[in-house]
Amino acid sequence: MTYTTLVVETPIPGVMRIRMNRPEEMNTLSLEFLDEFGRAIDAAVAARARVVIVTGSGRAFCAGAHLKYFAGPDRIFTERFSTRDGYFERIARLFDKVEAIGIPVIAAVNGFAMGGGFELALACDFRVLVTTAKVGLPEAKLGATPGAGGVQKLSRHIGRGKALEWIMLARHVGAEEAAAAGLATKVVAPEALENAALDLARDLMKVSPQALAQCKMSIHLSGDVDLRSARRFGVEALSALVGSADWLEGMSAFVEKRQPAFAPDKGKN
Repeated sequence: MTYTTLVVETPIPGVMRIRMNRPEEMNTLSLEFLDEFGRAIDAAVAARARVVIVTGSGRAFCAGAHLKYFAGPDRIFTERFSTRDGYFERIARLFDKVEAIGIPVIAAVNGFAMGGGFELALACDFRVLVTTAKVGLPEAKLGATPGAGGVQKLSRHIGRGKALEWIMLARHVGAEEAAAAGLATKVVAPEALENAALDLARDLMKVSPQALAQCKMSIHLSGDVDLRSARRFGVEALSALVGSADWLEGMSAFVEKRQPAFAPDKGKN
């Protein structure tokens, strides 16, 4: 599969890295990018990748919406409903797909992650930030509002008060502040980002892929439904693992006092 807006590679077995590769446009969310990124996620699932890493090239992870679509000679979206259906909804559905796949997704944030770019990072399960990274939802300064899940996800991550502050003041937040708010798994020097993301991926690959998929679904569901429904789903998620190859390997390894060996082809994404 070929891409023009992405570089898709396998840096180590079991890991697919998707690098947004439009540095001259700060990796903004072009229509071509939305199509290719969706295909790359599908390819990761089809290939039974154990971990996906998303990162950017140049100064930005992703600077958000491609604003040239709305102003200037290249604008193509001027009407409310066609903009919603042809662009905003496509972005939201893509980020939902990132969140829904049964594979851990790491955002390796190499620079600016603003607007839709920050919403993409929030849709990932883990965020590793470089010390120079800046994140935020500054749409209010543009007469807009975050519309692809950022409001909801950010408030769940850092609480309503901080989310109000960051969003309504359109703040650009540094890596250390983001980490203090609980948004970053790790903050590293720019030259250490690639290895830090791969180290996290290696740790994730020590865990049962089937169990990770169920854990991920349970965690996301717990924020969407009442406590009792979430608890019931948790019982079903656990029961679904009973007797699986990963269950048998994990239990046997514990009894035999050895490290489990979860083979990639034993899991289901």
